[in-house]
Amino acid sequence: MPFRFPIPPSSEITPESLYATRRAFLKQAGLAGAGVMAAGAAGVALWPRKSDAFEAQDALTPFEDVTTYNNFYEFGTAKSDPARTARNFKTTPWTVRVDGLCRKPGEYQLEDFLKPSAIQNRVYRMRCVEAWSMVIPWNGIPLADVIKRAEPQPGAQFVEFTTLLDPSRMPGQRMPTLEWPYVEGLRMDEAMHPLTLLATGLYDQMLLPQNGAPLRLVVPWKYGFKGIKSIVRIRFTDKMPLNSWQRSAANEYGFYANVNPAVDHPRWSQARERRIGEFRMRDTLPFNGYAEQVASLYRGLDLTKWY
Repeated sequence: MPFRFPIPPSSEITPESLYATRRAFLKQAGLAGAGVMAAGAAGVALWPRKSDAFEAQDALTPFEDVTTYNNFYEFGTAKSDPARTARNFKTTPWTVRVDGLCRKPGEYQLEDFLKPSAIQNRVYRMRCVEAWSMVIPWNGIPLADVIKRAEPQPGAQFVEFTTLLDPSRMPGQRMPTLEWPYVEGLRMDEAMHPLTLLATGLYDQMLLPQNGAPLRLVVPWKYGFKGIKSIVRIRFTDKMPLNSWQRSAANEYGFYANVNPAVDHPRWSQARERRIGEFRMRDTLPFNGYAEQVASLYRGLDLTKWY
């Protein structure tokens, strides 16, 4: 019988207060690395988790909001579409292809792709380009771990990611909303930064299809469209990848997509944002509040031109 991903009833969702209390207890008891979780849709029992220092102290967005208000155009353009149309999306088995300018290319089953790395916990602010944001407790592995194992060649300056292309399973790909499959990219130093995560879960649960199961990118200082979902290919290249939204509307979406309140989208301001679950607006922080960690990556770069 295939593994399904139904949306759990409210009674089964860990309240954010209990989640925070449990984490505080584990940290105090020295047990933060004692848990195990299942990764993505592979249902693979993963390795001991370890806490991570890069944690936002903001209040968490409730699990129900995180898993029912999503941008994932492969499953529809409305925020509520993915939770409905991706419900029976089968993600096992899952293969990730690693190729391009690297010494160890190959095609890997998800469990083999992840196994050498320990799952980490990361509470990150996540901001969408449409001026809404969330704070999500992610589980995943540093992208840098995967890059190091692939052994990029000296000429590899960028990392390109590709989403699964399967219109029979992803109904949004039957529409010409974007040029499919979805493609994203990072500069090599961005990809190697310790904040950059390949997520396999959230709230200590397996990643649901509407959130990008079984493997998605999380780059918390960038707008949400950089967080490519359901990844099947990672390619090392010497050329800057042309990402899908840049290809679709280059005047609105650039390669870097760093959160910058001083640069408006042509159709709305980016200076303010609203957290899902809140009514008040708040000021948008440069680099989404991670300037101390990442601003040095862009020293000398005009971020109004290279948006």
